[in-house]
Amino acid sequence: MSIWTELIGVDYRHTYVETAGFRTRALQAGPEDGEHVVFLHGTTGHLEAFVRNIPAHAERYRCHAVDMLGHGYTGKPDRPGEIPAYVEHLMSYLDAVGAERVHLVGESLGGWVSSWAASEYPDRVASLQLLCMGGTKINPKVMERLKTSTRAAALKGDVSFTRERLKLLWAEWDEDLGEELTQVRYGIYHHPDFQANLHNLLALQEPEARERNLLRPDRMARIKAPTLVVWGNKNPLGDVPEAEAIAAAIPGARLEVFNECGHWPQHEKAELYNPLSLAFLAEAR
Repeated sequence: MSIWTELIGVDYRHTYVETAGFRTRALQAGPEDGEHVVFLHGTTGHLEAFVRNIPAHAERYRCHAVDMLGHGYTGKPDRPGEIPAYVEHLMSYLDAVGAERVHLVGESLGGWVSSWAASEYPDRVASLQLLCMGGTKINPKVMERLKTSTRAAALKGDVSFTRERLKLLWAEWDEDLGEELTQVRYGIYHHPDFQANLHNLLALQEPEARERNLLRPDRMARIKAPTLVVWGNKNPLGDVPEAEAIAAAIPGARLEVFNECGHWPQHEKAELYNPLSLAFLAEAR
């Protein structure tokens, strides 16, 4: 069994797209004339976070799972990673692939970026899915945990530190797929370019930078796109009341909470998430 086994039977393309001077890694699948669905991962994550979601969505939609700016195998600018820069990179990618209007699916940091994009470019966002989204509060304990675990995973040679970093995302560890994802992430984390850029990827875990990038209620109130908030009741990076506050701040947003689920609902509970997402997308259309 492999994470890529999930894509058997799917006509997909692993590619690189030139986006405003940066080479952006992407997994693309689905009918070229279908509505675009763009999947964005979390802090120091990568597109493999969505391999369990692409097949179901690619039956109808043009899917893009993207390594965000500075992440995975996408180009790495020598500057702190802050939300406006991630949004600019996203828009550059959309322009490059000819996607005028898209459905955004963002997990953790990806949800933060997606929400910001929806508030700045309402005409380009058809719908919004926020999966255990971060960015609405400053929690020093959580931020320190992310910094410490990620630095250990990237800068220490023992693969066990990468495994522990990934386990932070799950309520119940999947031994087989978890081990393969560990190897994928270990390869990314131990690439020299990633290690040299790590401090930029962790910039939003510093209070001052996070403060100026916070998703405040007034910004979330500007979001016009139909919005689905998905949360895990065992999310170690944010409790359910945080999700409730997000859903309350975005006009008309709907909240779904998965039981026995951590920070990766789209992966850990794919059998629940995929039909929920597809029903939501059908309504949003």
